[in-house]
Amino acid sequence: MEKEQAVVAIQNVSFTYPGREYPVLDAMNFSLGKGKVGLIGPNGSGKTTFFHIIMGLLTPGEGKVLFKGSIVQGEKGFQDLRKSVGLLFQDADDQLFSPTVLEDVAFGPLNLGASPEEARKTAQETLKNLGLRDLEMRVTHRLSGGEKKLVSLATILSMQPELLLLDEPTNNLDQETRLRLIDILNGLDLSYAIISHDWDFLEKTTREVYVIEKGRITQCEKASLHEHHHAHVYGDHPHHHGD
Repeated sequence: MEKEQAVVAIQNVSFTYPGREYPVLDAMNFSLGKGKVGLIGPNGSGKTTFFHIIMGLLTPGEGKVLFKGSIVQGEKGFQDLRKSVGLLFQDADDQLFSPTVLEDVAFGPLNLGASPEEARKTAQETLKNLGLRDLEMRVTHRLSGGEKKLVSLATILSMQPELLLLDEPTNNLDQETRLRLIDILNGLDLSYAIISHDWDFLEKTTREVYVIEKGRITQCEKASLHEHHHAHVYGDHPHHHGD
């Protein structure tokens, strides 16, 4: 992506998990800004690690994270970044912790300094925009898996981020919720990056696709997406993507 458009970027980032001989990310450079981007790669290729480093949840062994062109330093720096960049975790239960849906969705705006009344209004508007207003007073832990995923997305969108990171958003989703998520994402006037092994989902929701493999990231031409999928599933050494 163009550097002047970058919301976040990593420069020469390397990361090795304890007990592993080789780095999962190896001097990686990449930027995320305006656009809708897909990320694919084999199990253990570092896709989730990449997102967690951007958010300050993991610290790289080498390299830097930049936010709007400035190096992010310390927890305070990542707190500022998280006001503009939202991460949808693979497991919705990692994202939801309030008694009711409305409280969960209002938590982010409250944390950003909104008054209780403002936060409630923002939460209600967000739920309405996503077609989830009927879940407002539901007990969060009693929701279905698909409902939890959509509510998790609402908790992030209520904070009005500039960039959204989605980690395997279709995992364990029923077909109805998956289609609903596609409609929601295509209707967003918002930049995002999606980690997914769901090829059809990426084709319907992104404009560019990149491959993370062997510690590096390369662009996958849209025209070759089907052939790449075919090679992974049907080739001499078939394998599936996903962390």
